[in-house]
Amino acid sequence: MIRVQRVYRGTTQIYGRRFLVDRLWPRGVRKEDLPMDGWIRDVAPSDELRHWFGHEPERWAEFQRRYFAELDEKPQSWQPLLDAARQGDVTLLYGAQDEEHNNAVALKIYLENKQKEKAR
Repeated sequence: MIRVQRVYRGTTQIYGRRFLVDRLWPRGVRKEDLPMDGWIRDVAPSDELRHWFGHEPERWAEFQRRYFAELDEKPQSWQPLLDAARQGDVTLLYGAQDEEHNNAVALKIYLENKQKEKAR
């Protein structure tokens, strides 16, 4: 199962392997205070896309479309996450305030779609 978790909510409810999927390190969080299995910056949206989106909910659908296109171009960035998810639970960590419209939520959707494609 793939889950998402905001890093500022604590780590007591984080399951399985944990990966930070933001391009930037979360503000105010010390690296030694964030238990994780890896920081995969390359799976995050490009700076241009991130700035364009600005966490504006009305841009969510278009953000997902553009982000998924970026991910299609770099499977080497997300394949380790999919491999980890095949072995057990994975938690995608992120720092954004908006818990519904952020790259980790979109990435979870993308990875789940890839899992379904493989199952067919």
